[in-house]
Amino acid sequence: MKLLRTVSSVLLGVGVSAVAVAAEGAAGEAVGLAKIGAAIAIGLGAFGAATAQGRAASAALEGIARNPASRGDVFVPLILSLVFMEFQALLCFVIALNLAG
Repeated sequence: MKLLRTVSSVLLGVGVSAVAVAAEGAAGEAVGLAKIGAAIAIGLGAFGAATAQGRAASAALEGIARNPASRGDVFVPLILSLVFMEFQALLCFVIALNLAG
């Protein structure tokens, strides 16, 4: 988890510096860095959301398998958590679109 935070901080710094360079007028290099930052944002967002969704579904199915009567109690929180995870992936997509220009 600590490694993921460190990598996210570094990538955010690359994206911010690319936007700053683009604002100063160095078009060629800034566009390349912004596109790399956008690709990394999409990749990490999709990877993080997919990993979290897999773990959440696994835990929910394991809980239901152990206690089938809890199906109704587990379903709504599972769907809500999946929605929030998908929102994270969509937010990464929006950030990538803003970086790519």
